[in-house]
Amino acid sequence: MTDKRRANRLTRRRFLAAASAAVAAPTIIPATALGGGGRPAPSNRITMACIGAHNMGENNMKSFSGARDVQMVAICDVDRGIRGKAMKWVEGFYARRSSKGSYKGCDGYNDFRELLTRSDLDAVCISTPEHWHGIMAVEAAKAGKDMYCEKPLSLTIGEGRAMVDAVRRYGRVFQTGSQQRSEYRGMFRNACEWVRSGRIGEVKTVHIGVGGPSHDCYLPGEPTPEGLDWDLWLGPAPWRPFNRKLHPYSWRPYRDYSGGQMANMGAHHFDIAQWGLDMDHSGPVEIIPPNGKDVKRLTYRYANGVLVYHGGGNSVKFTGTKGVIEVSRKRVTAEPKWIMEAPLRPDEVHLRKTGSHRGDFLECVRTRKRCICDVEIGYRSVTVCHLGNICYWLNRPLRWDPEKQEFVGDAEASRWLDRPKRAPWSI
Repeated sequence: MTDKRRANRLTRRRFLAAASAAVAAPTIIPATALGGGGRPAPSNRITMACIGAHNMGENNMKSFSGARDVQMVAICDVDRGIRGKAMKWVEGFYARRSSKGSYKGCDGYNDFRELLTRSDLDAVCISTPEHWHGIMAVEAAKAGKDMYCEKPLSLTIGEGRAMVDAVRRYGRVFQTGSQQRSEYRGMFRNACEWVRSGRIGEVKTVHIGVGGPSHDCYLPGEPTPEGLDWDLWLGPAPWRPFNRKLHPYSWRPYRDYSGGQMANMGAHHFDIAQWGLDMDHSGPVEIIPPNGKDVKRLTYRYANGVLVYHGGGNSVKFTGTKGVIEVSRKRVTAEPKWIMEAPLRPDEVHLRKTGSHRGDFLECVRTRKRCICDVEIGYRSVTVCHLGNICYWLNRPLRWDPEKQEFVGDAEASRWLDRPKRAPWSI
């Protein structure tokens, strides 16, 4: 069967399953509503599946499987070996927790479209390369699934916008995997609270220490390993032969699949800059590339005059008229020191506090509230990364309208808002 015929067949199946689910959608009941401290009954658990089960996908799978109110029912991966290993782990994990000492019930899928036809599935965790995030998220939303999606949110600005629109249209819960908002002992949240409470005065600059943009791929072709569906791994990306540097992990340097470290770690640190500047639903208005003269680093200018620089240590450094706050995954520092030492007053900014990023997602699945790093927030943060990449690639200043989400009078830059997709894939 050709890819096109298979896609059409699965589309019809997905439509029928979604229509059935819409008539009798299951209600998810919190564990506390069961009247006991034990694990919820199967009928009351959040049923999940993982799409992508290597590296962060494996970490997400193990974490979600360990949640008391989650039942991991399926693994989807285009690599048969990775898929089989993940399924074996899930069944072994549940077997160890079972009074019978055995468990069978984790299904395997090569094609995510077939997985999404399941009417018994509440949520999916997407942990694939970025070039798949947009299509998978939109299709999952159409199928009525909530989503935890790894960062960076999208490969392009256009795909990110499509993800936001689909999540909103179909009323889904979505968590972007930018876990610095939730974890690391609350240091990033504390830093943003102090900045937004005015403890460093008026913010003037922010330095973001992350790597650079992605680039074209010229890797030579190699034999495709047995058990890997290479055509489906590529999906919407241009066709090219397999190379071991692309799978299972080292695809990040290449533009067809990723925004490089500018988007990878940038989806964490630029996200914190956006949070600290109270720009979760906005962004910069100008992006200026380094020229080796008066502009030493790529520079973002916000409408309020704040300048954000790409460069520095692996941290986020806020500098204001009255002090400095620098935060990384290892520590948070401030000058003057009272900024950190004085307790946060009731009249200062208190940001949302979550102890676990994945836990916040599960809680929002139950309550239908928006997550701490909702799809719109993830989109706005990754847009900053994409704007920086486009500025590097074109090597000239760009003007951006964060309200209209478009370049100002720049047809060449606008062509980078999205990418052509290899047939039959589209959003």
